[in-house]
Amino acid sequence: MGAPFHVVWADAWAQAKPIIDDAFAGRSQRFTDLPWTLDTDRGQADTWFTFSYSRVLDARGEVAGLFILTNETTERVLADAALRGSEERLRLVVEGARDHVIFTTDAGGVINTWSAGAEAVLGWTAEDAIGQPASMIFTDEDRADRADIREIANAARQGCADDERWHLRKDGTRVFLNGSVHPLPIDAQGQERGFIKIARNETARWQAQKDLERLNANLEQQVTERTADRNRLWQLSSDLMLIAGFDGSIQAVNPAWTRILGWSESELVGRPLFSLIHPDDLHHTVSGAAGIASGVAYARFENRYRHKDGSYRDIVWNAGPGDGQIIAVGRDATEEKAAAEALVATEAQLRQAQKMEAVGQLTGGLAHDFNNLLTGVMGNLELLQMRLTRGKLDDAERFIVAAQGAGRRAAALTQRLLAFSRRQTLDPRPTDVNRLILGMEDLLRRTVGPLTDVETVGAAGLWPAMIDGTQLESAILNLCINARDAMPNGGRITIETANKWLDQRAARERDLPPGQYLSICVSDTGTGMSAETIDRAFEPFYTTKAIGQGTGLGLSMIYGFARQSHGQVRIYSEIDQGTTICIYLPRYAGDALLLEEEEAIASAAAAAGETILVVDDEATIRHLIDEVLDEQGYTVIGAADGAAGLKVLQSGAKIELLITDVGLPNGMNGRQVADAARALRPGLKVLFITGYAENAAVGNGHLEPGMELLTKPFTIQALTSKVSDMMRSGTAG
Repeated sequence: MGAPFHVVWADAWAQAKPIIDDAFAGRSQRFTDLPWTLDTDRGQADTWFTFSYSRVLDARGEVAGLFILTNETTERVLADAALRGSEERLRLVVEGARDHVIFTTDAGGVINTWSAGAEAVLGWTAEDAIGQPASMIFTDEDRADRADIREIANAARQGCADDERWHLRKDGTRVFLNGSVHPLPIDAQGQERGFIKIARNETARWQAQKDLERLNANLEQQVTERTADRNRLWQLSSDLMLIAGFDGSIQAVNPAWTRILGWSESELVGRPLFSLIHPDDLHHTVSGAAGIASGVAYARFENRYRHKDGSYRDIVWNAGPGDGQIIAVGRDATEEKAAAEALVATEAQLRQAQKMEAVGQLTGGLAHDFNNLLTGVMGNLELLQMRLTRGKLDDAERFIVAAQGAGRRAAALTQRLLAFSRRQTLDPRPTDVNRLILGMEDLLRRTVGPLTDVETVGAAGLWPAMIDGTQLESAILNLCINARDAMPNGGRITIETANKWLDQRAARERDLPPGQYLSICVSDTGTGMSAETIDRAFEPFYTTKAIGQGTGLGLSMIYGFARQSHGQVRIYSEIDQGTTICIYLPRYAGDALLLEEEEAIASAAAAAGETILVVDDEATIRHLIDEVLDEQGYTVIGAADGAAGLKVLQSGAKIELLITDVGLPNGMNGRQVADAARALRPGLKVLFITGYAENAAVGNGHLEPGMELLTKPFTIQALTSKVSDMMRSGTAG
């Protein structure tokens, strides 16, 4: 007190002096929240004051001093500034939010900020919404219930209020918002400033929840309906239905048990089902129950159950585990099984009848042809004997030639039968089929005659085949003769080769394994075949030719040769459209023999002085072979059975070749003799001769190196050529 004003307010005198001067001059003023910078005990500080200045006059009207009313407002000013910053930040957050509905209201519920998310969800822009009551987004029902923003705000004054309800869009549609309402901080005077609402659009979730509720309700209804359906099925089913424990104890059965097996439900429940099983099926059924206990399900499980009258019924079950029990449905298959067994018996009888019919046809045709041939042989020999008795030798050669011809035709007939039955003895070699056909062209053209054109189309790069070339030549010749006969007025025969890749479907159509094959197809422009003829074409002695024009063995021989060579034959034909018959043969992975190799084999000559052991129980055959080979300069030792032949081999005699019949008496067949001989003399060459060779007798059709086959009846030329070939390949002994 008493200190000069400029001293008291020294730190603010520069700001205060103009105001004081104005007050002394009669210009009184009032200042609100005027900022002052003052020295304090903490240093200079920004402060704010609200004050007024006015003159005080004495009795004479002179200025006696100033009346100053001052109130520091620093705390309120700072609080208001902070509030304004908070409101600005809130405004920026609200207006920028795009994934939530956010808006604020004043204390009266009028919207003063509106988020981008609110615009996206509700459709109102910020210009539309700001200044409008928040109740505009509430439904009519909520307005009627006063569930508007004020009511929610009242609940939120204690903290916050959850708000989950339908709201209105600008277009009148509804959206389900889930969120909360929070009060805004009160102002410096302690007054309410309004509220903020934050919510998510959960219309899809609400719809999904309602759909789930409806689904659950529907499922419950469906379960109820299905339970009723199951109960009806359980009662009405004609199949046996069973629930049993894994130990076999029956827990529930349906009424079909009474209808099918005669037992009532009370007689069965609690009883072990194994007590009803046929004794022969008991082990099988117990094992099945154990399998179901371990999780196995059976689509078809068969056993026999005892009827109450003591008989047994065949039951086929579909059974598996369920809820720790055996669940099974069984069908009475007693009549079905009896019918199937009767059908099998009938089919067996039919097959036997067909077999006997085929045997009758085969033996009848065979007897007819062989009787004709034997008549030719015996008649000519009898005539020869009569001429020799009379001393007339001028026609002897004619009768001998005629008898030999009949004998050769009989041999050919035998080979055809063996080919059909796939038991002929083949001599397979790696063969170039194109070259084989090329070598036959002159023969084929002379055979079919001048009215028929023959064209060959050989595929470039044709794969080789491991086949008996002679048999393939015979097959092609037979096919060309058949084609010629189908074209009585002439026509065209086409022989075509090709490489074939047969996939699963194509191989299945031809009854072959999938893989690589070569085809030899002979086509004609003749009369064609009916479906019935195609079906029977491979049957022995079946022919559509006139009597005396064919034996009916040609196609059956071709079929047998192809099958024995692991191939197939197929006929493609239509009436008046010609016929194509294709032979399919497996591809050989190696190379075919070169022409010079084949010629060397064909021209090989015998080496004189070499010793051959012949084992055959037929003395006439031994003597025949002895005579033929003796004339070729070989030394021949004969033996009537395997034991005698092995004694010769044990004697130390030098033997270059063993010739043995496959079918020998006294316990050793030809293959066993050959194996024993090679045990004594490793590498010994062996020539099997046979008229009927089981594959097993020569090692399932697979000969070891140095082993060959010759089929009876054989010509002297075939015997000498085969022996010469084997001798030329080297000696052993």
